Amino acid sequence: MIGDDIKIVVSQDLRDTKSKTEHIVEYIESLKAIEDCIKPYKEQKKELKKEYLERKWLSKEDITLSNQALRLLKDDVDMGDLIDMYNSLKSKYERDDE
Repeated sequence: MIGDDIKIVVSQDLRDTKSKTEHIVEYIESLKAIEDCIKPYKEQKKELKKEYLERKWLSKEDITLSNQALRLLKDDVDMGDLIDMYNSLKSKYERDDE
């Protein structure tokens, strides 16, 4: 009767029991599921751009610059540093072109 109240719990970390191949397969399956979920949004993004171009609300350049500005904002880029880097590269590449 002494052993009736005792529970044995065996805990295994799945990272230790799966092979690299199994991890790769699991990763690919998860990535594919995410990409499948994103696909409709990619189509919406394409249609949005197409509509703005067809209605002549924005040019391709306007859309490109807007996308770049959004990425800069998301990445919290320091504009002063970016301008310094741009000017440094611009002067180097202008010399190379001549």
